Amino acid sequence: MLRALLTRPSPLFGHRGIDLDFPMLAGCLGLLGLGLVMITSASSEVAAVNAGTPLYHMIRHLIYIALGLAAAGIVLLVPLKTWQQFDWALLLGAVALLILVLIPGIGREVNGSSRWIGFGAFNVQPSELAKLFVVVYLSGYLVRRQAEVRESWAGFFKPFVVLIPMAGLLLLEPDFGATVVMMGSAAAMLFLGGVGLFRFGLMVVLAVGAVFVLVQTQEYRLQRLITFTDPWADQYGAGYQLTQALIAFGRGEWFGVGLGNSVQKQFYLPEAHTDFVFSVLAEELGMVGALATVALFAFVGVRALYIGLWAEKARLFFGAYVAWGLAFLWIGQFLINIGVNIGLLPTKGLTLPFLSYGGSSLVITCVSMALLLRIEWESRATLGSEDVDFAEADFLDEEPAHAR
Repeated sequence: MLRALLTRPSPLFGHRGIDLDFPMLAGCLGLLGLGLVMITSASSEVAAVNAGTPLYHMIRHLIYIALGLAAAGIVLLVPLKTWQQFDWALLLGAVALLILVLIPGIGREVNGSSRWIGFGAFNVQPSELAKLFVVVYLSGYLVRRQAEVRESWAGFFKPFVVLIPMAGLLLLEPDFGATVVMMGSAAAMLFLGGVGLFRFGLMVVLAVGAVFVLVQTQEYRLQRLITFTDPWADQYGAGYQLTQALIAFGRGEWFGVGLGNSVQKQFYLPEAHTDFVFSVLAEELGMVGALATVALFAFVGVRALYIGLWAEKARLFFGAYVAWGLAFLWIGQFLINIGVNIGLLPTKGLTLPFLSYGGSSLVITCVSMALLLRIEWESRATLGSEDVDFAEADFLDEEPAHAR
């Protein structure tokens, strides 16, 4: 199969050689490089004590990056129509993994959550695959059922027959953050698919109500919400993690204490190299470094949205929806993770794409990057010229046939 893919035109083996969206690629690789540096710094103390070497997590992170880039290279060879053809199979595979992770003896429990399936020294997190495959499935559905989605209640509700059970499986792990990101991205995709404002508004009201009920029915979620409003009231208890993150931001000031000089990573800030790596970054690189990182995140997020627009211009509607869905996944995780780090949102275990330590998250992020690069390449090829440059005016001349 791989040999067959190598013989087909692709961004890696076209008549122009490697033909990729280099601004997008550079932004993503820049974040990957920054993530490697920050993981090395943030995990050094913990790794030295727990593993006997300060480079333990750095080495594993390098392996994850290599696996992610290898997977990205394969994805760049796969045509979009193949993803569209197997969208149902991918979705069923994701559901199967979400069920398997809940079975004792198969799923691995860490910090009270059963979110991982172990394969030797490595763990696979099914929720990361589920988020990607939901985007692929929903993109295919929106293309197949475009008129039904726009004009009838049935077309609007059908995706939730699949999405709600998947959300339920995620909540059983429990993984509230992944549930919010997945359902939020799905809602945004339905809106772009042409769902009317009334139905979309009803969906938002129901979603807010569901979140309120979920918070009220679980004591630990309610406690997190109460603590987040005033973490200093219980600084050494429920508010400990957030107050330590805020101290890291305060110590960083404008230009930081210097790379590798963080104090908070020395067992003060829990999960310093995973969920709270941005706090260590702010401490060591300061507000200037933190804002530059946010700007780089904003660039790749907005670039992903534009790739969706370019695909729509080329009438590659499946690719457009996939690009928009992946952009919403990235942006949602950016906003939630950084919001948690700076105290604007309740504490939630959600990784920061490209930066946080974690094999499944990093590999799926690289796969998502490759999908976006493939969509951009096919859009240019479909428009008839691989040299075309897009500008804002390209989208003002006519309204696409499936316009919202």
